[in-house]
Amino acid sequence: MICTSIQGKTLEEIFAILEEEAVEMAEIRLDRCPLTDSEIEELFSNTDTPLVATCRIAESADMQEAERKLRTAVQAGAKYIDIEIEAPAPMGKRLRRAARENGTTLIRSFHDFEGTASLEELERIVIKCKSFGADVVKVVTTAKSAEDCRTISRLYGVKIPPEAFHLHPGLEGELEPERIAEGSLIAFCMGEAGRMSRLDALKYGAPFTYAALDEASATAPGQWSFAEMSKALYGNAEGFYAEHLVMPASKSFAQRAIIAAALAEGTSHLRGYSPCADSEAAIAVARALGAEVTEGEVLTIKGIGPIDKPLLLNSLHTGESGLLTRLMIPILAKIGNGAIRVTGEKTLVKRPLSGANDIMAAFGVTLHNVEEHPGSKEIFVPLNIVGNLIPGRSDISGKGGSQLISGLLMALPLADRTSSLFVSEPKSIPYLYITLDVLQKFGIRVITELEGDKDFLETQDWNRCTGMSFKIKGGQAYKAVDMSLEGDWSAAANFCVAGAVFGSASVDGLDTRSLQADLTIMDVLVEAGASISQFDNDCVDAVNEAATAAGVNPHTGAVNVVKAPLNAFSFDLNNAPDLFPIVAILAAFCPGRNVIGGTGRLAGKESNRALAILNMLLQMGVNAKIEGDNMIIEGHSMAYRLLNGKLLKGGAYTSNHDHRMVMALKVASLGAESPIIIDDEACVAKSCPDFLQIFGN
Repeated sequence: MICTSIQGKTLEEIFAILEEEAVEMAEIRLDRCPLTDSEIEELFSNTDTPLVATCRIAESADMQEAERKLRTAVQAGAKYIDIEIEAPAPMGKRLRRAARENGTTLIRSFHDFEGTASLEELERIVIKCKSFGADVVKVVTTAKSAEDCRTISRLYGVKIPPEAFHLHPGLEGELEPERIAEGSLIAFCMGEAGRMSRLDALKYGAPFTYAALDEASATAPGQWSFAEMSKALYGNAEGFYAEHLVMPASKSFAQRAIIAAALAEGTSHLRGYSPCADSEAAIAVARALGAEVTEGEVLTIKGIGPIDKPLLLNSLHTGESGLLTRLMIPILAKIGNGAIRVTGEKTLVKRPLSGANDIMAAFGVTLHNVEEHPGSKEIFVPLNIVGNLIPGRSDISGKGGSQLISGLLMALPLADRTSSLFVSEPKSIPYLYITLDVLQKFGIRVITELEGDKDFLETQDWNRCTGMSFKIKGGQAYKAVDMSLEGDWSAAANFCVAGAVFGSASVDGLDTRSLQADLTIMDVLVEAGASISQFDNDCVDAVNEAATAAGVNPHTGAVNVVKAPLNAFSFDLNNAPDLFPIVAILAAFCPGRNVIGGTGRLAGKESNRALAILNMLLQMGVNAKIEGDNMIIEGHSMAYRLLNGKLLKGGAYTSNHDHRMVMALKVASLGAESPIIIDDEACVAKSCPDFLQIFGN
């Protein structure tokens, strides 16, 4: 990335500069800009553009004033703080602590305006900066010859001894020296002889380099203007810049709500509905059950409840939806006549319903394959459901996922007796909470308790939850409701990643307090270093009223994601497996070793998604592998890829008829050396029919 150096500008002038789309990030010279403390606070708290706060110590007559300005910037939300190693030690410690407390990346810098020291001396300076707690080391010298530039470039291979890392106290004797990681060193030369070293810094792995607003605004000899640097780095690449994108309704909410409305007494109105293949399949199921459905932006459903006698239904088609199939198996076992066939299509008939037979057997129901599946003991669609759901107490495993459990939670309230259900090792817990939320809206009550270790109870980290208990009173009835359907975080995740890597994106109509598991993309992007802000409509009465009048969930807002220097991350997606394809693409552009947990949850998706993702990455030229439940991906920044000829490889790719893979491939195409041709783009209609149009295909 290119960091534009700004000096000698007023607050209004700085804001005007930051509003320019071309400005990716900026260094604010607090010692040279006439800003009051309140203006510094306003500046650093009111922009999505990543900002570096710096105050050149050598030019600061008042150390206390310099420290105050830097602290104010950090507390207001500065992305980076740059402190020269000449700063007094107490000042450095205080600002380092402030940076840690506020999530600000700490740069410790060294400047030599006279020349370039030996490699050995510069290596000692790098190590010194690391020992001062630097997240990023910045070494800038003055070049008098090409040899000085070569010396600086060799710093990118320097090894850092363990004692320089404060993150490993007491382990110094057990650690080997490490090469300074890509993204943690910025080293270049000033002067005309060092001009190219500023661009080469990105080639060697610097997270960003510096440029001036224009030729007249250079802050150091040999500094490029932003226009020159941008042309040299990006050429004719356009990036991804999109505003006010509107996502379709979440099919996770829509499918559950459609089935609940079909079972309810009275007429329900589901506002904000947008069609997709899976939700249309749910509407077809609702009609097959006997509900009357009128389609439109407001979905009107007259339900069949209460259910006094078994439905005379011999078969039911669930389309390609695994969720719909698993929801309907327990429901059909409760309201059906004890013998019913479930059919499906496309990828669904190839996907095993892992653990379904064992779970349903606990409630007196058996499932039988209609077709032969040699070598597999699992149940596949088409299948026969035999028996009626018997309420009671049961302990079941949640390792196979949450969808069938959600079906039980929807079916058991209709039984004549109370049931108790304990789920060990639950997965996709947020999806269970979506089910509980929909049930509550339709008048169904389920008592829930969570089990886990002390850390889980304190942090609510779903991966540490060991069990969930449900008490479901029998004899309940669904009641019709009017409700709004949330925008889909699963689709939004792709645009957010495109903005984080290639430019910027703002997505409207998302509930930032959603129960959707894929809201997790916000946490992933934060871990990766992206710049994110959000605006909730319910903070503004006028917008809130307008949203309600339009039939839109008022508790929604805009999410803005702007590219920033990214870093490697480690994240467990066991509870949000649908994010895996797009998070894998994100990892390919995050310098270093990225670890994504949850590959074991991917085998039963529209494709063997773990293998499909791995093959996609390897075909793109990305170093990736699967170890146990983790996918490990070696990433590089977009700038590094551009300057080293390591853009993702284009060519013919298979989506494996998986809508999530299509979305991920389209985002990846923004960083490819040639077009990416996808064999089946139409399957994206399963969840987001307008994706290609929104994306700008």
